[in-house]
Amino acid sequence: MIDEHYVNQKLANLYDANNPWSVDRDFYLALAPATQIDILDLGCGTGLICNAFAERGHKVTGVDPALQMLNVARQKPYGSEIEWVCSTAQAFRSNKCFDLIIMTGHAFQVLLTDADVAAACASMWMHLKPHGRVVFESRNPDLDWTELWNHEFNIKSDDKLTKESRHFKLILNAGEFTNFEVQYRLANETLTSRSQLRFMSLTTIADHLNSAGLQVETVLGEWTGEQFDPRRSHEMIFFAGHIGK
Repeated sequence: MIDEHYVNQKLANLYDANNPWSVDRDFYLALAPATQIDILDLGCGTGLICNAFAERGHKVTGVDPALQMLNVARQKPYGSEIEWVCSTAQAFRSNKCFDLIIMTGHAFQVLLTDADVAAACASMWMHLKPHGRVVFESRNPDLDWTELWNHEFNIKSDDKLTKESRHFKLILNAGEFTNFEVQYRLANETLTSRSQLRFMSLTTIADHLNSAGLQVETVLGEWTGEQFDPRRSHEMIFFAGHIGK
């Protein structure tokens, strides 16, 4: 299943309007110290958090499989100071190693097969400095996401080019996998983006990290810093580092 956001430049251009700066980006931005570090953002999308890191003087590499998203990212104010790489997290290779590796926006849930999860974790391991840290989030599968998401709504936004509305609807929930679609009603056309996400358990994700040579240091449940509670936390925010470091 190919999400139209990855192949349609019109939707990539609208992404920031539909996904503006948010509390989770504040959380990730606060992970970097005041002194310069090397940061890798896997699944960087349109580069909002990459741009914010670069503005603070960090050396940033943004990786995304969608050339259309990277076209938008390069236009950010600090876009010329960031290294942009068109690649999946699984296939990314670099001679560089990083102090902080992040995967935001629930991009980890786009890894649908065990092979993809294992390859992404291996990529994190091989690009992490000895005392570096990997941080990413996945939604808590113990919550009833059908109940939370099974509704429709419209969001309208105006800019100089177009008026658009967004219509969201959950269309299938089967085990670990959830499919949904979003319709974007533009001035002269309607575009539909179909997506699939995988809701892995905390234990499954921890096992994948461990198999790749990474150990979980802690798991938070909310962007405000509370520890994960399987009964009520919406997020599973993983902090991991090299085993034995």
